[in-house]
Order: sequence, then structure tokens, then C-alpha cells
Amino acid sequence: MERSEKQNLIRTRGLKRTFKARGRAREKDVEAVKGVDLDVFQGEIVGFLGPNGAGKSTTLKMLCTLLEPSGGTATIVGADLRKNPDEVKRHIGYISQNGSTSSAARAGDELIWHGELHGMSRAQAREKSRNLLKALDLEDVWEQTCGTLSGGQRRRLDIVMGLIHEPALVFMDEPTTGLDPQARTNLWGHIRRLRDELGTTVFLTTHYMDEADALCDRVFIIDHGEIVGEGSPKELKRAISGDTIRLTMRNGADTRAAVELGSSLGTATPVQLGNVVTIQVPEGASALPEIISALNKKNIEAIGIEMAQPTLNDVFLGLTGRSLRD
Repeated sequence: MERSEKQNLIRTRGLKRTFKARGRAREKDVEAVKGVDLDVFQGEIVGFLGPNGAGKSTTLKMLCTLLEPSGGTATIVGADLRKNPDEVKRHIGYISQNGSTSSAARAGDELIWHGELHGMSRAQAREKSRNLLKALDLEDVWEQTCGTLSGGQRRRLDIVMGLIHEPALVFMDEPTTGLDPQARTNLWGHIRRLRDELGTTVFLTTHYMDEADALCDRVFIIDHGEIVGEGSPKELKRAISGDTIRLTMRNGADTRAAVELGSSLGTATPVQLGNVVTIQVPEGASALPEIISALNKKNIEAIGIEMAQPTLNDVFLGLTGRSLRD
């Protein structure tokens, strides 16, 4: 089914959130989100990326009905976000970054209680919980207390809790934070299965570029409260022509010289983070000797040189001028 034929599960137009200033009269209101347009379609895994303070968390909270918008419109799974937030809640799941299970409770009890909160009988909650645990390879944890589970198991249990009422759309806030690389990769597979086998649409935030690259069908990049980039990882990387050269310099003076050089040779404005300068060039193999020669003429030696094809992180740097973790 083409995207145009699929149900649009998230549609926002001009979504805004302004925080009123408190305290002194001179303080200005803060526009955390300045007019965000989003379209997320049935069956997608969509990543939402942004540096700290970009408006990512505020947008997510609005979409999950945890924060009221100041302006704009939004429809979530067919329900108006501002007029009917209770209806939105019936059709979405939310997996928070901090988790939602009690360390002292048995996993099975937590799931039954959560199902009952959604109006299920104990029998219904038990059946749905068992089926979801099986789907996420957690069949043996029913009698275990949540505190005895591994980090990866506990994150998957959080996902089961977010899916127990069979939402069409699930929001995941940093789902793999704190997991070791093996557990992260394992969880990626389970998230794909949610979409492929259960038909769940996934909207997730992440601080890991490799995660967004490997997992997401599309990504939205937000900065200063506005969407600055959108597309599949391949589309976004394709927009950066040529190769990436990354120079690590000894000091501030050498770094400034490298930025100046990159401005004259690169295809875009060089990005500087500390003493590391990233330069986009049409062809790295021919540009790299030229850059080294130009630095040598100035008696400047880079202490680190890397050359690679563009990554999603390079896209992010180019659009925001910042690293995702800055």
C-alpha cells in the first residue's frame, strides 16, 4: 500500500507551545515549539531527533496529551488532540524513558494491573499480556519481580505495558538508553517486529544516530522549535553531496585556520565542534591531499584526519551546527 493510501496517524499543522515567563516583568515568553508540521503514516517507524533544548520533548509531550498546545492543530489516530484528548489516549501507547514498572512487583501482576486500568477484565489482561510477552521473547518472566530483570528485559516489559490495550500508535522516548550494545541491537529487532507482525506504528525519540539510521523509515529533525529536516535516512544523506573530511586540530588558532581553509574548498560551511572541523567536499580522495598541502604551507599539522561518506550525524551537524548530544 502506498503512503498516500495509508491512514495518517499523526497530522499536525503549526503546532506551537509557548511557556509564559515567570518572575521579572522584563522576561520574555519562551517559544519552545514554533509551528511544527508532522505527518506520520500507518506502519511507519519514525524517528524524532533534536539537540537538547530544541523542542523535541515538548513536542512529544503535546502529541501524548501530557502538555496542552498553545496553538496549531493536531489529529492523532483520527482524534482531535486539543478537542478530544481522552479519545487520543485510547488509541496511543507511551513508553517513557524512565520506565513504568515497580522493582518489587511481579511482572505478571504489573501487566494485569495495567490492563485493568484500561478497562479489561483480569482474564482479558492476562491473555493479552501472555501473548505480548511471547511476541517479545519474555515468556519466562511472569513470576519474576521486575527488579531482577536485565535492562533489556525490563525495557521490553515496558513496551508490553504500552501495548497491552492494542494501540495503533506507540510513542517511545529514548527506548534503548542505558542498554549495552547487544541489548540495544536486540531491542531494535523487537521494535521492527511490532511494526511487521503486530502492525503497530512507532514514533520514537533517540540520541543514537546509528539507531535512527538502522531502525527508522523516516526521521524528523527539530532545532530551535522548528522542523529543519525530514526524510528517510538515505534521502537525507543523499542531500549531502560528496564526502566528509574531519580534521582534529591542536589548538584554537589551527582550528580557525582549518575552518577558513574548509570555507574555500568545501561545498558547504564547515562545522566546528571544539577543535574538530568537519568539511564537506565533492570528492574526498582528491580534496584530502589538497587540504593537507594547504595546511603544511601554513606550518599547521592536523593531529587527526578522517574521511568518510556522509552519515546521518553529518546531516544533523549540517542542519543544526551541533552534535545531537550537545
